[in-house]
Formats: sequence, structure tokens, C-alpha cells
Amino acid sequence: MAAHPITRFKRWFAEARRADLPQPEAMALATADRRGTPSLRYVLMKEADESGVVFFTNTASRKGKELRANPRAALTFYWSALGKQVRFEGRVEPVSEEEADAYWKTRPRASQLAALSSRQSEPLESRAALMRRYKRLAERYRGSEVPRPPGWSGYRLVPETVEFWTHRDHRLHHRELFTRAGKSWKRILLQP
Repeated sequence: MAAHPITRFKRWFAEARRADLPQPEAMALATADRRGTPSLRYVLMKEADESGVVFFTNTASRKGKELRANPRAALTFYWSALGKQVRFEGRVEPVSEEEADAYWKTRPRASQLAALSSRQSEPLESRAALMRRYKRLAERYRGSEVPRPPGWSGYRLVPETVEFWTHRDHRLHHRELFTRAGKSWKRILLQP
């Protein structure tokens, strides 16, 4: 039985933060629609623990629609300066309303207003129209809390596999794959 891969991930993530890398929490998130057409973008990790990796978004966005139609995803962290990469694959589930509310309250006010202003992934008439909407909402909520939009929430990728990749010379990279086996994890080495 192997140790939980999140333990190692947390060590690697802490190393990336100590190295003062720009946005070590940035991760590439791959989703697919009902037909299997893939889509990829960067999002920011907000939490990682034994239950999974959490990120937040507008649930009506393209990624939200794809996750509703096909609740499986993959995500990758790549820290080039450290020569390290971590890949997660698994099912995705929504976070609770309480978790979404708690995280919403930690966001900077300007980010809250931006999320409330944007109909993420929908066509935009003009940048000016978006900025007018933002300014109207800033005025409307002056002196009061900005409410979390009903379609703004989070998702947790519950990993079924986690791969750790470390750069080695001559393309002889070190790869370890952790696969969920019930409540424990099985670890194997992969050829580069």
C-alpha cells in the first residue's frame, strides 16, 4: 500500500511556493463535452486535501456545462523551474453551497464584482458594456457585501490516478503513478 499522493503533492506545491514561482497554483484543466470533444484552460487551485483538488468558476461557463454533461476531468500542474509535473485524473463533483459561500467571502471585492458582472463564456457585445455593468454593480453594492451569484461555485476533482513526473537528463525522466485501490493507493513506476 502506497502513501496518499496528496501528501507528496502538498510537499511539491510548498516547494513551488518557496521557490517564488509565479502562480504555482495555476493548473491546466481538461474537460470534454458529451461527445468527447476536449477543452483545455488554466484555472487556479484553491484547496487540495485527501478528498481532492478544488477550483471555482461560473457553472454556466463552458467548463461548467462540460462538467455537467461529462463529470470527469484531468488537471496538470507544471513547475518548469523545478523540473516537476503532477497530473490528476478522476471524477468531478460540485462543492457544497457552504464551501462556495466560505470561499466567496475570501475573494477580493473587485473579483467578486467581476464575477457578478460577467456571464462567463457568453458572447460579449463590447468591453465597454462589461465595464458599465461592473461600475453599476460596484455602485449598487457600495457599502454592502457583494452576493455570490447563484451560478458561481466550485468543483472538486476526486482523483483516481495521480502521476508525479520529475525531469531527468537524456529524457530518462522519473515517473510514478498512484492508482486508487479502494481506500488506499497502489504505486508503480512508469517508463519515461
